[in-house]
Amino acid sequence: MIHCSGNLLYSKSIGKASMKEGRDLPFTDSTICIIASMTKLMTSVAVVQCVEQGKLDLDQDVRPMFPEMGRYGIISGFDDRTNQATFAPNDTPITLRMLLSHTSGHEYEWFNPLLEKWRASRGEEPWGGRTVADKLAVPLVFTPGTGFAYGAGHDWAGKAVEIATGITLEEFMRQHIWEPLGIENDVSFFPEKKENMKDRLADMSTLSDEGKPPATDVSDFDIRLGATDCLGGAGIFISPAAFYTFLSAVFRRDGRLMKPDSYAELFRPQLNSTTEQAFNDYLDSSAQNTEFLALGIPSTVRKTFSFAGMVTLSDQEGRSKKGTTYWAGLPGVIWFMDHEAGTYGTVFCQILPPMYPPILALHVEFQKAVLEIAEGK
Repeated sequence: MIHCSGNLLYSKSIGKASMKEGRDLPFTDSTICIIASMTKLMTSVAVVQCVEQGKLDLDQDVRPMFPEMGRYGIISGFDDRTNQATFAPNDTPITLRMLLSHTSGHEYEWFNPLLEKWRASRGEEPWGGRTVADKLAVPLVFTPGTGFAYGAGHDWAGKAVEIATGITLEEFMRQHIWEPLGIENDVSFFPEKKENMKDRLADMSTLSDEGKPPATDVSDFDIRLGATDCLGGAGIFISPAAFYTFLSAVFRRDGRLMKPDSYAELFRPQLNSTTEQAFNDYLDSSAQNTEFLALGIPSTVRKTFSFAGMVTLSDQEGRSKKGTTYWAGLPGVIWFMDHEAGTYGTVFCQILPPMYPPILALHVEFQKAVLEIAEGK
């Protein structure tokens, strides 16, 4: 945690990095952790870097790059009697801007019962397969650009980086993000293959079915679900210290990564009035969406979305100022940037159930404490 003046406000590591029998590994700021959807911020930076380099265009139709994308059209219903979905055609372009702001019509299957039924009707598991195309060639859920749904747009965007540059997303990030920041030895999509990282890998743990301690080992949990591609929406493993270094660079708009105009695009709210309303309605549409995506921010606080993450459009009394940017990841990891207060931070843990409410509540209290320190209360 750091204040805009450069004063470190708080940093601490506690607990164990594994509950696996015979593996006594303390959790430290050099422990390598899966950050799941917090990967999206780094992929957004990579995409904007490619735009800055003239290799990608935010508003060009990317469908010609991906023959599999949207090939089923838009799912409109499912007949349980025949075990078949119904579809409407889609000819609307899909752009990187849509993919990075979740307005492309793609949605994770576990947020959409129709997509879950469609997968099951084909004998497939949600988000199954080894490649991005295997996992993401699913029906759209609305006409691109007309709504909001949380999905794997960043995974498609990561593949666009690979196509545009001719190298893997890992190699692109190594050259243009990790090495410039000096964190290349603490981050990878495949740390189990790195001699300097594999012994520092945290194991996933889980609470009981009722969400109660003690935590137990679930080190066999594969968050990549068999993927062999770099997953730009969920696949990075990184140490807390390295992610903090990256977060600090982005917050400070470090010139080693991008130019000022590129940072302005990264943080600029991307939703129009229609899609912004769709986003706020989406957060309130189910208990699952509220728990996983709203991050403890009440529905009375209007929200929008940028390439960086969710943006609050008003102050939250005692927690953050208007314009604060947030995002999080499945195993209870979270980051925030309060641009007005001048604070930013991240908290890591490696525990299931995903975004467990009591853990999220601790994150909220932590952010409140940070704001108090920053304001000298």
